Amino acid sequence: MQFFPDQALTRREMLWQSGQGLGGIALAGILGAEALGQGNERATGGLPGLPHHQPKAKRVVQMFMAGAASHIDLFDFKPELVKRHGEKADFGEKVEAFQDGLGPWLKPIWDFKPHGQCGKLLGEPVAPLGSVVDEIAFIHNMTGKTGVHSQSTYLQATGFQNPGFPGMGCWVSYALGSLNQNLPTFVVLPDHRGFASNGPKNWDSAFLPTHHQGTILRPGAANPIEDLFPGKAGDFLNAKSSQASQEILKKLNEKHQASRAADDRLDARIRSYELAARMQLAAPEALDLNRETAQTLKLYGLDHGKPSWPKEINAQEEIDYFSRKCLVARRLLERGVRFIQIWSGCDNGFPRRNWDSHEDVQRDHGPLAMGMARGAAAFITDLKQRGLLDDTIILWTTEFGRMPSSQGGKGRDHNPFCFTNWLCGGGIKGGISFGPSDPFGFKPLDRNQPTQVYDVHATILHLLGIDHTRLTVRNNGIDRRLTDVHGHVLEELLA
Repeated sequence: MQFFPDQALTRREMLWQSGQGLGGIALAGILGAEALGQGNERATGGLPGLPHHQPKAKRVVQMFMAGAASHIDLFDFKPELVKRHGEKADFGEKVEAFQDGLGPWLKPIWDFKPHGQCGKLLGEPVAPLGSVVDEIAFIHNMTGKTGVHSQSTYLQATGFQNPGFPGMGCWVSYALGSLNQNLPTFVVLPDHRGFASNGPKNWDSAFLPTHHQGTILRPGAANPIEDLFPGKAGDFLNAKSSQASQEILKKLNEKHQASRAADDRLDARIRSYELAARMQLAAPEALDLNRETAQTLKLYGLDHGKPSWPKEINAQEEIDYFSRKCLVARRLLERGVRFIQIWSGCDNGFPRRNWDSHEDVQRDHGPLAMGMARGAAAFITDLKQRGLLDDTIILWTTEFGRMPSSQGGKGRDHNPFCFTNWLCGGGIKGGISFGPSDPFGFKPLDRNQPTQVYDVHATILHLLGIDHTRLTVRNNGIDRRLTDVHGHVLEELLA
């Protein structure tokens, strides 16, 4: 490599011109970070002037139950449904259901029992959450805008019903920057069977700079991060050829960028190459669960000891998959990843492996709910004992709820009018239930004051030190924000 005294090199140019391909870039980045004393808990990037106020949290984990989890079978017990089970459903108004699932009233599929000091009633499959229920704030009067999966998923993930808007994790990355040097700021752990409705558009950066989009990791897969390392067909690669390819790629990129100064996609691509180089060293260690103690694996149900669940629920597979994602999420949080999405369920037709239980709630919800509850409870316990829960917000959500009436005897139709979210950690008051639903779980009890996704998003941003009304980006002549033109902070949920 030649240096020219009269030509100042930027940090990025120096990285591209030195070392052996991605490995050289990674080494240079790591050495530079060490020289500057930058660790995993020092923020880099982000917007000037942020945070707007003193934050109570700095990380977020969003657990998304794809397909629409039934609030009235898991979290929102309705004695009136037990009393009127089998009677003709009378909503007192005209109801247009997604699949005409307006059969007789259907009582909760499982028994509910009280848990924790707060005495919260939980359905049998989610009973493992009872050990941490005093850390959780339940919101039972969530309301959506549509019963269509794709639109409702967009709404919960991005704040808008249509494609073309950044995911919540993208906004957080854009606003606050990264807490680490060697891993993405925003990581997505999808369901192992596939994507939910909309797929990667749920975590796309849209009109924000491209490097803020979510990065997909697949814990437990043979290739957890696609294209991070050369495949078997790339056995011809060596240090010399890698260096040569980087040099020609640099020249092509410079030529391309010279005529497109206003296009930030090339800059994002270069950033992704640099991050990929650093991830080659950092990611395998972060995903290696063999480094965990036997006690921790047992906590998450990954020791394959005999679990305890109702005999009709075969949940070991779901525990393995969801708990593994939760444990990987904890390891990523420890290493400075700021925003993590954990998905349960995918849009894959039949047999159902999601929460869209039109045919049989017990068959579909049982394993998924038990796996989720075991993993989430272990995750909360683990974060708390490591001191991470105090500044990590956990949001559990789904696109909408299920109807209190039956569909085909054992299923439930879509209910966008009312469903449940829950939050914990990071400045959230635990052991409370907020915003009751009506006696049937059909709509909020107070229909004039429902809770919307904008309110949840505004509350999370507030806890991160961000005024949701001031985090805006001008796009197509409009000042866009995560909460659109809505939203208020749910003060009742703040510790």
